Amino acid sequence: MTETQAQPAADRVDAHYDLIIIGAGSGNSIPTPDFDDWSIAIIEENRFGGTCMNVGCIPTKMYVKAADLAFSAQHADRLNLDIEYRGADWPGIVERVFHNRIDLIAEGGEAFRRGEGSPNVTVYDRHATFVAPKTLKTGQGEETKIISGETIIVAAGARPVVPEWAEAVPHHTSDDIMRLERQPESLTVVGGGFIAMEFAHIFNALGTKVRIVNRSPLLRALDADLTRHFNEIAEQTYETHLGRTVTSAEGDEHSVTLTLDDGTRVTSEALLVATGRRPNGDLLNLPAAGIEVREDGRIRVDEYGRTTADGVWALGDASSPYQLKHVANAETRAVRHNILHPDDMVAMPHEHVPYAVFTHPQIATVGLTEEQAREAGHDVTVKIQNYGDVAYGWALEDTTGIVKLVADRTSGKLLGAHYMGPQASTLIQQMITVMVYGLDLRSFPRAQYWIHPALAEVTENAILGLDLEFPEV
Repeated sequence: MTETQAQPAADRVDAHYDLIIIGAGSGNSIPTPDFDDWSIAIIEENRFGGTCMNVGCIPTKMYVKAADLAFSAQHADRLNLDIEYRGADWPGIVERVFHNRIDLIAEGGEAFRRGEGSPNVTVYDRHATFVAPKTLKTGQGEETKIISGETIIVAAGARPVVPEWAEAVPHHTSDDIMRLERQPESLTVVGGGFIAMEFAHIFNALGTKVRIVNRSPLLRALDADLTRHFNEIAEQTYETHLGRTVTSAEGDEHSVTLTLDDGTRVTSEALLVATGRRPNGDLLNLPAAGIEVREDGRIRVDEYGRTTADGVWALGDASSPYQLKHVANAETRAVRHNILHPDDMVAMPHEHVPYAVFTHPQIATVGLTEEQAREAGHDVTVKIQNYGDVAYGWALEDTTGIVKLVADRTSGKLLGAHYMGPQASTLIQQMITVMVYGLDLRSFPRAQYWIHPALAEVTENAILGLDLEFPEV
């Protein structure tokens, strides 16, 4: 297939493509060698790599690593070590993370698509909106281009939600907070989800005074035991104002003061708004293309990723019920397969979806909470296992880490796994495997060795603590 000039149906069409991809995050992974004979347009008005590469998963974890080391140094006395944390070279961190790595990768990704490596790809770097079915306008004025496609994939991602009160004062979101010229002495974080808690940990551990304002308990989507446990730790770590909402804000580039619904005034040098993310579909004039959206703003897709418009697909944060990079990648693989194999389509992979929160303590979860399992009618058995009750937990001198497993007593099947503590995002992987393959917990723990005294023994002991009939071997 080749790019062709098409005659306009209503006005004009400057170029027609076999495939148009809106968004160069996970969408940039669509063109594999299977598409070498397709003419492709990639539309990306920001940096290649999307949220994960530029403002999300990857750079935040590079900051978290620094924060974890700083936190460990500040609490090394529990291991009888005299280690002093003397502060962070914030500009150096920014330079290392972004200028020396992230930005180079993003620029390289775009250069590859513009260069000889992708001769069948045309890159458009202006905002695009639908003007008709399968037809988009990109750019403005003399730079305006009208393009159409046989197949279109909307992978436009999401953006931070900024409440109206915050618009009146200097504020930051996850999109720019990591690129501050200097580390603030104090920071107010508004929000209580995973983005808020990761940045609260980063700045607090690096030496910033962190204040948190949230209308509900922090990380309320977790299993109730983990939510309660995390909030107890957070209230000892940060200055918290929970169950509160912001009624007004005032300030300038030097400080911002929030007035809360109980009259409390909270002042910090900087303000981070982390109150959720909104799918970007509302920026694309979707009705012109016949594309429907759900009440929460997500593009409506069927089980295979097809929108309500013929030939238009959607994936990732713009449409998915999970704003997670590993889900977006899996959806990318499914949509690519379905476009190439329309007679053998696969469903979007939304079973056993795990996620982790790289705060302190680290958190990872998969499957049902205890409450969800009981509501679903399972014969539930649960076990909460303390990290500190296994040998490596002693080595860590850990007093806060817990593992909670939720299982079905009748079938021996794992229903949910919830970790809070060191290496949570790694430890949970074994439980994801147990769930995906439907392994029976009654035989699983004794059918294998658990390295002693590795931290994985916390999982072994949690399984053995469930009310199940284990073989005596």
